[in-house]
Amino acid sequence: MISRRNFLAQGSASLGSLALAMMLQEESLAQTPGAVSVLHHPPKAKRVVQLFMAGAASHIDLWDHKPMLAKHHGEKSDFGEHVEAFQNGLGPWMKSPFSFAPYGQSGKHISEVVAPLGACVDDIAFVHNMIGKTGVHSQATYLQATGFDRPGFPGMGAWISYGLGSINDNLPTFVVLPDHRGFASNGPKNWGSAFLPASSQGAAIFPQRDNPIEDLHAHADYVTAAGDAAGLKLLAKLNQQHRSKRSGDSRLEARIRSYELAAKMQSSAPAALDISDEPAHILKMYGLDRPGAEYPTEINPAEEAEYFGRKCLVARRLLERGVRFVQIWSGNDNGFPRRNWDSHEDIKRDHGPLAQGMAVGAAALIQDLKQRGLLDDTIVLWTTEFGRMPSTQGSKGRDHNPYVFTNWLCGGGIRGGVSYGPSDQWGYKPIDRNNPTQVYDIHATILHLLGIDHRRLTVRNDGIDRRLTDVHGRVLSDLLV
Repeated sequence: MISRRNFLAQGSASLGSLALAMMLQEESLAQTPGAVSVLHHPPKAKRVVQLFMAGAASHIDLWDHKPMLAKHHGEKSDFGEHVEAFQNGLGPWMKSPFSFAPYGQSGKHISEVVAPLGACVDDIAFVHNMIGKTGVHSQATYLQATGFDRPGFPGMGAWISYGLGSINDNLPTFVVLPDHRGFASNGPKNWGSAFLPASSQGAAIFPQRDNPIEDLHAHADYVTAAGDAAGLKLLAKLNQQHRSKRSGDSRLEARIRSYELAAKMQSSAPAALDISDEPAHILKMYGLDRPGAEYPTEINPAEEAEYFGRKCLVARRLLERGVRFVQIWSGNDNGFPRRNWDSHEDIKRDHGPLAQGMAVGAAALIQDLKQRGLLDDTIVLWTTEFGRMPSTQGSKGRDHNPYVFTNWLCGGGIRGGVSYGPSDQWGYKPIDRNNPTQVYDIHATILHLLGIDHRRLTVRNDGIDRRLTDVHGRVLSDLLV
């Protein structure tokens, strides 16, 4: 007969073992791509492309027309309250160096430097009352990219990759197209997986480089295709043996999947990146009708159109082949003259070429998706880390403005021709300061359109049920069809 003490001891051990086994099984299930096995509600979209302007694009020089700045140009700025400026950017009011004009049936006023997007304004919802939490680039970029203003959290694309899984097993679920001149603030941490399975992180591709995807093929000339395949087969066998002794390690699982995906991408990725089969009118639409153009030391609109337009065309090719989330970056973290949107010295010099190039590519992407029937279930999101002040820094620049800025969205269930949440007469803060829009609301709305309740896509990490929207977020129903 077993004693009561031994029964309780063995029973508790067995229950502990059972609990541990269940926890490991749940962890394993949580690491399986497509964690949301049944969508929370019918989706309007299944793909997302995010256009991220690194360095803080000026809302009042692109999308948010402010006639009062022109009327009071050069007068001493008066915000009616103490302003915490990032640098010395509280000079006189400064009108935009660019003219504005109305476009589309909605009559939306946008700047001359983004005029190509005038043809798309009736498909776009502009959100003019975005606010941030900081005027520091790295923190603000994290906030827009991951929903948190510090490192250690997954990017939005990683959450969507984790939640919905892949459409095409031969290509990554989440692809990032950085600025070929360098990374923006935080670099790859903006699209990392953090505590999510490592396989959900973004795969960086550089379309402008001779070798867009590093280490996709064997570098040595003497390695044949058969030898390469045999090596991958042996590696897979060794990895499986290693994994059998270490269940629940997402890093190894991601490494195995990355090798498998690399083998598949050797045929599928080059086809997606090769734009030589695109007709001339498509290349022209994306600003790519000048093949062989040299990259100059000084930026200009035509070259910026090539830079950004190529990424947009590659994005369309990736989306139509089943990539779930594509993130396109404009601007890097250093260089002078400015290769980013951080226009402290001269808005016209810096924003002009970047904006014109961006507008050509973004307009082409929207129109191309639309004519192919892909815009109906693809969300396009344009964002930046914060805006810029309506007062001058120096004589031609603008300082950081985290107090209000603009995002815009289109496609995939978004109601076009909308200007939502106006900013004040200067473009300094939202008119309704009690009801601004935050990044959590943008993320919640995108997840909603993908069929996901943002409150239910959670992963437990360090004792907390983490989600993309933290403990915030509301679906912007006024923007939905």
